[in-house]
Amino acid sequence: MRIAKLKSLIPEIFLIVSVIYYWILTANLFNPIAMGLLAILMYQVINRKPLSGLLISGVFIGLNLFMVLALISELSEFETVNQNYKNLIVFGYLYLGCNLLIGSIMFIKYLKLKIH
Repeated sequence: MRIAKLKSLIPEIFLIVSVIYYWILTANLFNPIAMGLLAILMYQVINRKPLSGLLISGVFIGLNLFMVLALISELSEFETVNQNYKNLIVFGYLYLGCNLLIGSIMFIKYLKLKIH
């Protein structure tokens, strides 16, 4: 029972880890955006309401699709294909792809809960 409960929270845990990673990269202890995102995600973990889960995952997917466009824009600024270009492609698309996959899993999970 405990493993099944933890398994159902994988998308939320991934999002919490992503927000903490973002917070660490900003090098600012007082980051109201990260604090707000963590508060919203903790609320979702505690309450597990389908509507808020759909909203959170929908916003997360939308932001990541925007970041894919930002990555494409950044890649277009390279004049030659060098190691930095390759690193940006590999890690950028890998990270954003994982985010989109996790966001989609979370969206489908809460959509099924909303329908039932």
